[in-house]
Amino acid sequence: MHIAIVGGGALGLLHAAKLASTQAKVTVWTRTEQQSVLLAEEGIRLLELDAAGAAGEASRQPAKIARVHSRSLSAAAKEAETGCAGQQQAPDWILVTVKQADLTRELLRAIRKLAAPATAILFLQNGIGHLELAAQELPGFPLFIGVTTEGALRQDERTVRHTGRGQLSLGPVSLTRQAAGKKDENQQLMLQNTLQLAGFTVLLSKTMNNRVYEKLLINAIINPLTAIFDVTNGELPQHSARLRLMRALYEETNKILRVAGGAELEEGAWERVLAVCAATSANVSSMLSDVRAGRPTEVQWINGGVSSLARRVGMESPLNDAMSEMVRHLQDDRR
Repeated sequence: MHIAIVGGGALGLLHAAKLASTQAKVTVWTRTEQQSVLLAEEGIRLLELDAAGAAGEASRQPAKIARVHSRSLSAAAKEAETGCAGQQQAPDWILVTVKQADLTRELLRAIRKLAAPATAILFLQNGIGHLELAAQELPGFPLFIGVTTEGALRQDERTVRHTGRGQLSLGPVSLTRQAAGKKDENQQLMLQNTLQLAGFTVLLSKTMNNRVYEKLLINAIINPLTAIFDVTNGELPQHSARLRLMRALYEETNKILRVAGGAELEEGAWERVLAVCAATSANVSSMLSDVRAGRPTEVQWINGGVSSLARRVGMESPLNDAMSEMVRHLQDDRR
């Protein structure tokens, strides 16, 4: 099996490094030529969790070096378009791990040039709204959506720290295809088997809409508040005022997702928010990492996505609106 990873960030490097331990051919398509050369020549340096859940140097485990193929996405797409790539095997699966701000029409068109008609494409983003764009730019391809709770932190262009074990749920994108046929099911089973061999826990789901909205609910609370208060996930609920704000944001978001999104969220969603904070207590959220680094955040697709759902049905979303505005101001202040 040939698996291509789009994106050399934390999630992309984690999946590429662990998949390289299987018999799959792994290719990483990066944004920059500099990173692709580094990965191709030196490999990915993986700081893995130990049995107790400690990561990297804290686990006293030596770093693992994973050998992968790598090219910049733009160079690979140009070669495919001009025929310079020769008879290279198109991927069986493409895992799109870039953040939503980078999931542009240009990127999707580059993916289209590199995929074969039967190539399955899995999207692993935090927010909502990107699948409609993907369906427009990738007509006819088997598209899938994934929700992962794995924790990862990129330390440099080739080093990734696995910070927390989680689960990947994946299923077909319902707006692009009818009920999954036998071929779709076989593709999913092949990917599931390979990911499990790599050490991931993978669940095939036919209710991805609910799983997407459940993760959106969790992200809409933890991401903006950790960014605003500049705290780790575990520190967030430890102050009574922050905990009250978390609960208020939960109540507003939960109601919007149930009414506007049609989500059938399970009971105990609030407890799961707190459980995620506890399970990833040492983690710095992706939004806080972006704010600290002066990078664009995904707030417009997370809290902004919740606000957009609310507007469709005439609901108000004052707290989500405020989260979006405050995080945008933080971004501007750090630039």
